[in-house]
Amino acid sequence: MGLFLASLAVLLAGAVLAPMAGRGRAANFFGATGAFLGSLLGLAFACLQLAAGGEALWSAPWAMPLGRLSLGVDALSAVFLLPTFILGAAAALSGHSALKGQAGRRPLGAHWFFVNVSIAATALVPAARDGFLFLVVWEVMSVAPFFAITLRDEDSRVRHAGWVYLLAAHLGAACLVALMALFYARAGSLDFALLAGGAAGPSVALFVLALVGCGAKAGFVPFHVWLPEAHPAAPSHVSAFLSGALIKTGIYGLMRIQTFLGAPEAWQGYLLLALGLTTALFGILFALAQRDVKRLLAYSSVENIGLILTAIGLGYLGLAKGFGAAACLGLAAALLHVINHALMKGTLFLAAGSVLHGAGGTIIDGLGGLGRRMPATTVAFAAGALAICGLPPGNGLVAELLMLLSAATQAAGRTFPVALAAWGAVAGLALVAGLALFAFTKAFGLSFLGEPRSPAAAGAHDPAGGERAAPLILAGLCLAAGLCAPLLFQAVLPAAAIVARTYPAGAAEGAALGTASLTWLSLAAVGLILLVAALAFVRSRLLAGRPVGRGLTWDCGYLAPSPSMQYSSGSFAAPMTGLMRPVLRTETDLAAPEGIFPARAAIESETPDWLLESVSEPVFGAVARFCDALKALQHGRTPIYILYILATLVALLAWRLG
Repeated sequence: MGLFLASLAVLLAGAVLAPMAGRGRAANFFGATGAFLGSLLGLAFACLQLAAGGEALWSAPWAMPLGRLSLGVDALSAVFLLPTFILGAAAALSGHSALKGQAGRRPLGAHWFFVNVSIAATALVPAARDGFLFLVVWEVMSVAPFFAITLRDEDSRVRHAGWVYLLAAHLGAACLVALMALFYARAGSLDFALLAGGAAGPSVALFVLALVGCGAKAGFVPFHVWLPEAHPAAPSHVSAFLSGALIKTGIYGLMRIQTFLGAPEAWQGYLLLALGLTTALFGILFALAQRDVKRLLAYSSVENIGLILTAIGLGYLGLAKGFGAAACLGLAAALLHVINHALMKGTLFLAAGSVLHGAGGTIIDGLGGLGRRMPATTVAFAAGALAICGLPPGNGLVAELLMLLSAATQAAGRTFPVALAAWGAVAGLALVAGLALFAFTKAFGLSFLGEPRSPAAAGAHDPAGGERAAPLILAGLCLAAGLCAPLLFQAVLPAAAIVARTYPAGAAEGAALGTASLTWLSLAAVGLILLVAALAFVRSRLLAGRPVGRGLTWDCGYLAPSPSMQYSSGSFAAPMTGLMRPVLRTETDLAAPEGIFPARAAIESETPDWLLESVSEPVFGAVARFCDALKALQHGRTPIYILYILATLVALLAWRLG
C-alpha cells in the first residue's frame, strides 16, 4: 500500500501547493504536476496489485465514535482504480495546456485544488474498508467536483449545472447514509470485512437504497439528469474525468454492496437488466438528438452506464439461476466496460476540448471541415468514435461481445422467462449499437468532414502540447485494449469472482469461452489493421509519380454550392428523431416560406430532457424551498442556538433511556 499512499500524498501536495501559488502559471504548474505524478504512482500501484492478486491492507487509529481508518485494495478495487488514475493523468496533461491562457484571469489555484481532491477522493472510495470512512470520502468526492465544474461561474448556465449536479449527488448520498445506518443496525458494525461475511443478510430495502444511492452517482435513468447539464458546463479535462472515472464509483458501490447482501436473487437480475437496457436506449436516443458535441457525449455516457448495468444484470441472473458460464461472462463484461469506456470517453471528451479550443465552440452546426484543419484532433476523435460504436479494431466491441455470449448462454434451452429476458437483451444491445453508430456518424461527419459552417471553424487549428497529446495517448490505449482484450479479460476475472462470491457450475467454461472468443476478435482486429496498411501501401505505390489533383464533388447541378446546403445536426437526425418522437418529445419551431419569392424560411428544433423538466427540477425545487424554510431557525442569536443543543441532548437522553 506504500505506493498507493504515496500517490495520495502527491495528489494532496498538489492540491495544497496550487492555491498557495496564486492564480497564475505557477498554480497551473503545481496543480497539474501534482495530479499527473500522483495519478501515475496510483496507476502503477493498481497495475501491480492486479498482477499480484490478493488484497493490500493498511489501517491507522482514528478517534471517531464510529468506524476506523482502514484501507484495502483487492482485485475489484484495483479495476476501478485504473480509470481513476488513467484519466487523472490525462486530465492533468490536457488541463495544464488548456488553462495556460486563463492564468491570472481565473482562480486556477483553487481549480486545481478541487481537481486534485476529486481524484484523491475518487481513488479512496474503492479503497475504503469501513462504512463511515466510505461515506466521508464519498461526500468529499461529491462536493469537490462541484467547484471544478463551476470554473466559469460567471455564466448562469454553469451555475445551474453545478447546482443540479450537487443536488443529484446529495440525493444519492442521503440514500447511502440511510443504507449504512441500516447496515449498522443489523450487523452492529460498519467494518467491510464483517459485512462481507453476510452479516447484514439479504434485504429488498438495502438493495433499493444501494441502487438509488449509487445510481444517482452513476447516472442510471431517471437519476442521469446531472450528466448532460454538468458535462457541457465543465472544462473538458474535468468532463473527461467525471464521465470516465467518477461516475464509475456508482458501479463500484453497487457491486461492493452486493457482496454484503449475499448471492443475488433472480428479481435483482431482471430489474438490473431492464433498468440497464432502459438507461442505454434512453441515453443513446437523446445523444442522437443533441446539437452540442459535449452534450451528445454526456448522453452517450448514460448509454454506456446502461450497458454496464445490463452486463451486471446478466451476471446476477446467471448467478441466481445457476448458470456459471453466463454469470462469469456478464460480470467480466461489466468490469471490462468500466475500463474500456473510461478510455473511449476520455479520448472523446478531451478531443472535444481541443475542438472548443481550436474552433471556438462545440455546437455541431457551427463546425465542419475540421478534418483538414485539426488532423491530430480528428484522428483522436475518429478513434474514440470508432471504438464507442463497437467497431474493430477499437475496444468497445469487447464487452458487448461478452454480453452477447452471456445472453446467448442463458437463452439456450432455458426456461421461458430467462430466455425471454436473454433474447430481449440481445435485441436491446443490437438496437443500442445501431443507434450509437448513427449518433457518432453524425457527430464526426458533421463536425470534421464537409466544409466549415462558420468563420471560427474555417480558422480552426490543433492545440499544442498536452492538450493535443492527451487524447492521442488515450486513443492509442483504446487500440491497445482492443488488441489485448484476452489479457484484460483474464485480469478482471478475479474481480468478477469477488462479486460472485461463489460461482455455480460452469464458470470455468465461461472463462474459457470468453478467452477464446476475445482471442479470435483480437486476431481479426490485427488482420484488419494489416489489410488497411497493405491497401494503403498499394495505393501509394500506384499513385507514385502520377499527378494527383483535387476538385469539387458532384454538386447536383448547383453552380454556387455553400456550406448552408450541407446537412445540419437536426436534419441529419430527423428521420430517427421523428420516428422516436413519443420518447424524445422534440420541439420544432417552423417559419415556413411565404409568397412566390419568400424572403425568409427557418426551422429550429430542440430536444429538452423531459425527465429533468417534469420530474427532477420539481423535486429539486421542493428541496430548495424546504431548505429555505429551515433558514427561519437561523436567528443569529447564541442563546437560541444553545437552546437547540440542550433540546437535542434531552431528546437523545430520553430516547436512550426509553
